[in-house]
Amino acid sequence: MITDPIADLLIRIKNALRVRKKTVTVPYSKIKIAILKILRDTELIDNFKVVGENKKQLVINLKYDEVGEPLIEELKRISKPGRRVYLGYKELKPLRGGFGFRIVSTSRGIMTDIEARRRKLGGEIICEVY
Repeated sequence: MITDPIADLLIRIKNALRVRKKTVTVPYSKIKIAILKILRDTELIDNFKVVGENKKQLVINLKYDEVGEPLIEELKRISKPGRRVYLGYKELKPLRGGFGFRIVSTSRGIMTDIEARRRKLGGEIICEVY
């Protein structure tokens, strides 16, 4: 039994990027779909699709630059099951001089910290991406 499915998703993506895999498969959940949509919209992954009837899986197509280096340098889990981390919108400062972003779970859904700041929403910091 996986105690932290989001951390499992991030680790599987990181490990697949390190060995230059084209795709990675992870168990299905709605929160993972929301996180993957953000990664797809920021063009850090190519795409993903849901496969399977009874036991759904997510197949993620990873993206690399022209040299073959992964576009995602680091995926870092911030809020964990044992220690939740919340920030108000005023505390959501740019990450790595604007080269990275956080994925935040707000009352209006899961979004990037840039979007949350614009909408003046705080929330739970799921992870950092750079």
